[in-house]
Amino acid sequence: MTETGSTPRVDGHQTPLDGVRAVAAFVVLTFHVAMETGAGMQPGFYPSLLARGDVAVPIFFALSGLLLYRPWAMRLLLHRPGPDLRSYFRKRALRILPAYWLVVVTAMLLWSREHLDNVVTWIELLLLGQVYDMDQWWAPNLGPRGLAQMWSLSVEVSFYLALPLIAWALDAFARRGGQSVDARAKRLLLGLGVLAALSYVWCVLTYYPVHSPSMSLWLPRGLTYFSAGMILTVVAVWAVADPEGRGARLSRALAGSWGSCWLAAAFTYAIAATPISGPRFFGIDHLWTSMFELMLYTVVAFFLLAPVAADASLPGRLLGSPVMAYLGRISYGIFLWQFVVLYAWYELTGQQQWTGGFLTNLLAVSAITVAVSDVSYRLVERPLQRLGARARSRPAPAPAEPAEARS
Repeated sequence: MTETGSTPRVDGHQTPLDGVRAVAAFVVLTFHVAMETGAGMQPGFYPSLLARGDVAVPIFFALSGLLLYRPWAMRLLLHRPGPDLRSYFRKRALRILPAYWLVVVTAMLLWSREHLDNVVTWIELLLLGQVYDMDQWWAPNLGPRGLAQMWSLSVEVSFYLALPLIAWALDAFARRGGQSVDARAKRLLLGLGVLAALSYVWCVLTYYPVHSPSMSLWLPRGLTYFSAGMILTVVAVWAVADPEGRGARLSRALAGSWGSCWLAAAFTYAIAATPISGPRFFGIDHLWTSMFELMLYTVVAFFLLAPVAADASLPGRLLGSPVMAYLGRISYGIFLWQFVVLYAWYELTGQQQWTGGFLTNLLAVSAITVAVSDVSYRLVERPLQRLGARARSRPAPAPAEPAEARS
């Protein structure tokens, strides 16, 4: 881990980031259990904290920005080879789609059998296009029973598809600043600031000239969160490119003040739990509360991730522990399966929505979700990740011999 005077790691796998992913997965699970039991809708400050557990989604988005933009930042600032797009898209598809499809089929068989013959439903769900059709049979919910949280996965996949174009635009803009690392890094940060600002422009368009709630579920609104992670990866790569420059000093400052960063994240989260960011889960959103939510959630995600991205020692040891690393590995399954497990648990125990029992249900649902996610990881996710790795490492076929040589 980074100590004073050293630079962060930007190559290879960083286990502490898996720990952040595990934290986000359990925060969103806790949020959903709190809302299902009614605990998050009770009066008082602590229930309001539970009701703002959806901040985990911006944390996931920021993580994606940090990790996925890194190869493009390294190409520009470290002159490394750029990412192979075919490998990039194949890896993303194998990582996301098969496990997601398994959950879709499971949820549809359990609770939506009357719609199994609806071809449009299957196309939209399997291609993660449900957020673009708000007139479907599951409205006003965000998806069929057991799949409501998948709207954020639709946003993730939209970002995966858009990232090469975003990176190309940022690269072109940064190169106009000259050849020096400092100049290019500064222009990258400026470009990312503009990218983040688009979220707030989009937020205004969501309300004017008419309120279109479905637009809040599309990629442009989440660009501020992805940009937060991308900014952190630019700072880290900048520090590696110039260990004595401004980027390195900024990175060391983030690593050395990790306690202040996490305190800022916690304080901002507490502010977000007040009515300034709108009603709890239910109710009518307003432009200004939506804007405040965007700003506050971006700050939370940025300061939570900043010390880890800068490779701070103690946060790295805490989040990189064996338990956190394990939970991080299966965190995608925790995200995918939690609603299926939650609803199945309620049916098994005969409970009704909003009837309490938050802690008991949280423990039970968490334990079952971890077990199901472990099986899903071992049988679906890990084999396909290995398949993708073998495909990437397979040598290219030798060029065919000329006809005259063969003869």
